Amino acid sequence: MKEKVRYISADLLRGLVIIIMIEVHVFNAFLLPELRHSRWFGILNFINGLVAPSFLFVSGFAFEVSSGSKLDEMRKLGKAFRKKIGRIFQIIIIGYALHLPFYSFSKIINNSTPQQLESFWAVDVLQCIGFGLLFLFLTRLLIKSDKFYYNFLIVSLIIVTLISPLLWKIDFNQYVHPFIGNYFNRLHGSLFPIFPWLNFLLAGALFAKYFINARNDNTEERFIKKSAIAGLVTLLFGHLFYSGLFPKELTSILPNPIFFLERLGYILVLFYLCWLADRKYNFKPDFILDASRESLLIYWLHLIIIYGMFWGGKSLAGKIGNTMNLPEAIGVTLILIMLMILVAKLWGWIKETNPNYALLGVKILIAIFTIMFFVF
Repeated sequence: MKEKVRYISADLLRGLVIIIMIEVHVFNAFLLPELRHSRWFGILNFINGLVAPSFLFVSGFAFEVSSGSKLDEMRKLGKAFRKKIGRIFQIIIIGYALHLPFYSFSKIINNSTPQQLESFWAVDVLQCIGFGLLFLFLTRLLIKSDKFYYNFLIVSLIIVTLISPLLWKIDFNQYVHPFIGNYFNRLHGSLFPIFPWLNFLLAGALFAKYFINARNDNTEERFIKKSAIAGLVTLLFGHLFYSGLFPKELTSILPNPIFFLERLGYILVLFYLCWLADRKYNFKPDFILDASRESLLIYWLHLIIIYGMFWGGKSLAGKIGNTMNLPEAIGVTLILIMLMILVAKLWGWIKETNPNYALLGVKILIAIFTIMFFVF
């Protein structure tokens, strides 16, 4: 029962985040440019900016929840290790696959422009999550002392925060391949380099540790309330920091530590609201939980629908462009959300009723797409 409640609180947050993420991408792809200058869009844009940090936070949280099981077996590099590492690299591979300029290896080699290759090597949220999970996983295996492990995560979070502004001034691609260099900063198009975005994943793992401890000590409610209050104070200070009262020399630092703390504050408040929905009001909508459980599938599929080159060599985003008014964009968002939830429900049902066939089907599809990628 403890595991279930702990999972659902985070699951609700992840489900909400992945649903809002669909709106983010629909509006970015189709909304009229002039509507972006409206006051309401500024508020919406700030809310949308909480999606990726929340997604990273919940990923770290989920890793910490599951990391205790089969830890000894994974340290022996057995089946559990291969399964875990395989899932992590799956996330990274999907992240890069979504940036492929062509669905053909030969076309990528022969026809790709420098701009397309730069976009391919750019680090997006899935690559950041994958690297972060790999970092957590390997350090968890190497560090056997729980106390030392969590102290190491705290030190890592502090170090990432402090050195990120320095790393953002260095063009690492002059010294290493873009595959590596783009993980350090956004100079070459990376939206979510590990500096500083890794911090949200580390914070999620650390939060989960203390959350689990509080549940085991029967102090969960007190802990979650204190976390929400701390989050509220932090986010209010963040808004005050950017209100113009502080010197520009401080607010202009990029990436700014206050940027991280402000958004972490919002995430803690959102987590508290999800905890209330679960524990106090037993409000657990199936469609949110379905979206959460199949978040990777929804993330991949809705981007393929919007940006996949399936329409005469163009994507829907390319064919339609930023031509929709607000009601049209909302309508498309709702349709795509409903479609993604139906897909999530169907896939969840297939995995539950025919897990072996589902796994076999996935392996066959991966094999087919891999062969097609290298043959054509």
